[in-house]
Amino acid sequence: MSIDGPIQGKTNGRTKPAAAAATPAKSKASPRVSRAASDLVLRRYTQPGSDPLASVEYDRRDSVISNPDGSVVAATRGAEVPKAWSQLATDIVVSKYFRRAGLHGDAKQGETSVKQVVYRIAHSIREAGESRGYFADRAQADTFEAELSFLLVNQYGAFNSPVWFNCGLFQRYGITGQGGNWAYGEATATVAETANAYEAPQCSACFIQSAQDDLMAIFELVKNEARLFKYGSGTGSNFSALRGRQEKLSGGGTSSGLMSFLEVFDRAAGSTKSGGTTRRAAKMVCLDMDHPEIVDFIEWKMKEEKKAMALIAQGYPSDFNGEAYHTVSGQNSNNSVRVTNEFMRAVEIDGEWQTKGRTNGKVIDTYRAKDLWKKVALSAWSCADPGVQYDSTINDWHTCKVSGRINASNPCSSTCSSTTRRATCRRSTSRSS
Repeated sequence: MSIDGPIQGKTNGRTKPAAAAATPAKSKASPRVSRAASDLVLRRYTQPGSDPLASVEYDRRDSVISNPDGSVVAATRGAEVPKAWSQLATDIVVSKYFRRAGLHGDAKQGETSVKQVVYRIAHSIREAGESRGYFADRAQADTFEAELSFLLVNQYGAFNSPVWFNCGLFQRYGITGQGGNWAYGEATATVAETANAYEAPQCSACFIQSAQDDLMAIFELVKNEARLFKYGSGTGSNFSALRGRQEKLSGGGTSSGLMSFLEVFDRAAGSTKSGGTTRRAAKMVCLDMDHPEIVDFIEWKMKEEKKAMALIAQGYPSDFNGEAYHTVSGQNSNNSVRVTNEFMRAVEIDGEWQTKGRTNGKVIDTYRAKDLWKKVALSAWSCADPGVQYDSTINDWHTCKVSGRINASNPCSSTCSSTTRRATCRRSTSRSS
């Protein structure tokens, strides 16, 4: 199969869309795709009979990613990349998105060209569309693949990281990986556990998971986060259901508290290389303002930063991956507090704010609302965390209210949607993660 589409001539530095090609004879469209939807697959940058990947001029480049001390993290020599790409773009795709081993069962064979990566993704998505009846005929599928290939190789757009990491590894190279993820099966019309990781690849960037006040559920969440990180995705949770250190356990003892478990999650995230490469895990932690440990949570990163500064003053390396920051906790997540209209009104009138037990709803502590708000501002000024999510406004604007209230967000943390009984908040603009 030849991929269709050349790059058109340029005027004033801008690429001109291809002229409309003659309309091919139409076959009967799939019953799953409306005529209006099928007509959206049009050639804008490509022409039939030409390969957009062959129309780009390429260079052979070296890509070396180094630590601050000069030690090499990842090095690739002679990678084939479009000549128009910057060295930064080269380093990103080579160090993070090239599959380094396992092509066609060969542990020593990896991707060496951007052409391989773009074809792996574009052709695999095209095949998925064909098998599900998304295209009216083969010509339309050719158009889709050519246009997508053009957009990717010319940097008109880019997918999120999990697509680059995972999409097409099974279809193009026979790479399977471990099972354990879940996917919707067309044949059975049910969600089932996958036998391997890449036949139905994890291509979503962000997930939101609930956190329950149960020891086994807490460590099940640690495992689920690790699986998402492994394949390049991020995850966020609202941990407000976990009881505070001031509360009792059912057996009569005192709870370890929220913060002790957040340190476990933090260490787990720091130990997982997202997508199996040099990318760090992306993680969001949300907490409601009425949680018994809200003050500790607000000041967590700020206090840990002070510890790191003390170590740096004693001569430890100051870079983020150095021993000083590796020693302290709280460095592997974006933290956000969720504030309600009631809390903000208490700030406005200089009123009180109460934290409440998770198990019985009784008042644990009473604070001046303005004092808590100042702690949020000071901590955010000191270390950029916590961020603020306006819980009441988010739920006022909720477009799927019958599915339940919105409690949390993904790591990038602003469009809102819902999943199952728990609603979630997803944000396309982001703090760094």
